[in-house]
Amino acid sequence: MKKLLFFLVALCLAKMNYAQKLDSPWSFEAAANTYFFSDNIIVLPVFTADKNHLHLEGRYNYEDLQTVSFWGGYNFYGGENLAYFVTPMVGAIAGLSNGVAIGLEFDFNLKKFTLYSEAEQLFDFKNPDNNFFYAWTDFTYAPTNWLFFGLSGQRTRLYETETEIQHGLILGSNIGDFEATAYLYNIELNDTFLLLSLCYSF
Repeated sequence: MKKLLFFLVALCLAKMNYAQKLDSPWSFEAAANTYFFSDNIIVLPVFTADKNHLHLEGRYNYEDLQTVSFWGGYNFYGGENLAYFVTPMVGAIAGLSNGVAIGLEFDFNLKKFTLYSEAEQLFDFKNPDNNFFYAWTDFTYAPTNWLFFGLSGQRTRLYETETEIQHGLILGSNIGDFEATAYLYNIELNDTFLLLSLCYSF
């Protein structure tokens, strides 16, 4: 089973790489997501690279603490009034958790509204009870080019709170190639926590 999953991941990445145009430009994004809990601080760095339809991504502390994941995906994009960007992916996970995962990221933009979501299903090699479904969804409205706000929901096992799905408010700003976003989760509960996300695109 392990060999088959690794073969499928390698085959998908090879096919996507072959399909790329040599003269298409690369675009990169580096993000640092920092969770502030009452008793702990966790930093979750994410780095992405895109070239035409090819999507590459690396994460740390996402699926588990002290765990790294590497992803490859295929970008589908287009639209005018309703712009879309959809990326199915496959990934390999190593660290405190080990396995493979399938995932999906999508971004829909309609005028000043944006719906963004990322989801993945982890399959753990050693312990099937460790399999887990992760999800993160943001819905925002941008009254200006530099300001946006909205709602967010997350499902993760990186931390434990009173509720299975973390829910909260978003306030963010775009300045040039930089984006800063603050999330306040579980406001009505005793385990309210803050997430600050800093992102640079180049």
